[in-house]
Amino acid sequence: MMQLTCRFRLYPSRAQERKLLAALDQCRWLYNHFLEKLNQKEDGRTPSRYKLQATLPKLKQEHPELKQVHSKVLQMVLHHLYSNLRALTGLKRNGRKVGRLRFKGRGWFKSFTYSQSGFKITEGHGKRRELWLSKIGPIPIVTHRDINGETKQVHIKREHSGKWFACFSVKVEATSKLKKISKPVGIDLGIEHYIADTDGNFVEHPHNITKSEWKLKREQYRLSRKRKNSKNWVKQCTKLALIHERIRNQRLDFLHKLSRDYVDDYDFIATEDLDVKELIEKAHNGKNRADAAWATFLHMLTYKAERAGRWVVKVEPRGTTDRCSKCDEVVEKPLWMRIHKCPRCGLELDRDLNAARNILQDGLEQVGWEPAEFTPVEIGPLLARASSAVEAGSPLR
Repeated sequence: MMQLTCRFRLYPSRAQERKLLAALDQCRWLYNHFLEKLNQKEDGRTPSRYKLQATLPKLKQEHPELKQVHSKVLQMVLHHLYSNLRALTGLKRNGRKVGRLRFKGRGWFKSFTYSQSGFKITEGHGKRRELWLSKIGPIPIVTHRDINGETKQVHIKREHSGKWFACFSVKVEATSKLKKISKPVGIDLGIEHYIADTDGNFVEHPHNITKSEWKLKREQYRLSRKRKNSKNWVKQCTKLALIHERIRNQRLDFLHKLSRDYVDDYDFIATEDLDVKELIEKAHNGKNRADAAWATFLHMLTYKAERAGRWVVKVEPRGTTDRCSKCDEVVEKPLWMRIHKCPRCGLELDRDLNAARNILQDGLEQVGWEPAEFTPVEIGPLLARASSAVEAGSPLR
């Protein structure tokens, strides 16, 4: 079994949006209330989640406005709080210096969750249906795909742009992995080429932030000219959030198409086990590394391959660029040198393609399969996978 999340757009009326915002505000108040209780813990011991959860009925009597929120939603607020607390504890155990959990100010609580009950989707015409939420009512929703599997919970979220979304957590059956590898591929992730694979395919970096940077600068400048918390300031915040949302959607669209393309075409995919956070924190080119979203791509590739019964193997990236893929000779070269030339065996090819071959060899050895054989590749114009290099909104997918 594996858990997937399906995200759909909600279209609430003004009256329904007021109810959603009121539910968000009550959840925020409850989160802050229980966080204060944790800060006032007796004998230095943190009370259990279920002990605090048992105080909810009494709290509803003291604050009748909490009755306007479904009981499961209130319980999930506690689950959210204790999940944050466990995350902080884990960071402390790893030697990280962390502070305390912060109280949520107005506008900083963006979501609430219905777990197991209090929601259902009613039938409609085509993609347009209605999501019924307890204490709120039926809200129009566009389901662009069928929800296959057992729905465990629904996460209602309000984005900074003011849009509402429903995220369904669904449990589905995972397909067993193929026993025979017939079409393997190794991929190298980079900046100049987002992907170079062992079949000689190159995918160019989309550079979403660079393309929209002038829009961000313009709207950020306009925001700086507004008086904070004024109506014009709030409107400008929404405009800026819409640009950030568009950039994120373009990036996710590219990554979803690219990962789906590789999972459909290959049954064994070897890739680098990158420490993306460390790479972003390096002195140079951090913006392009962050815009590449390598961690997101590897996550998409992994869960889609698991669902389709494919293999995804991550290997140690150290040395894959300098090692010759034909004779294992170490040929050190600076970053600006884009061609791998081996003085021992005479192999000459693109450095990213050489790295992709080494990654595939290491991945096959890791699972105990025979090394792959490669046909000679001539240095020539770089090719791009047609279905992967399309921008967001393309009709190809």
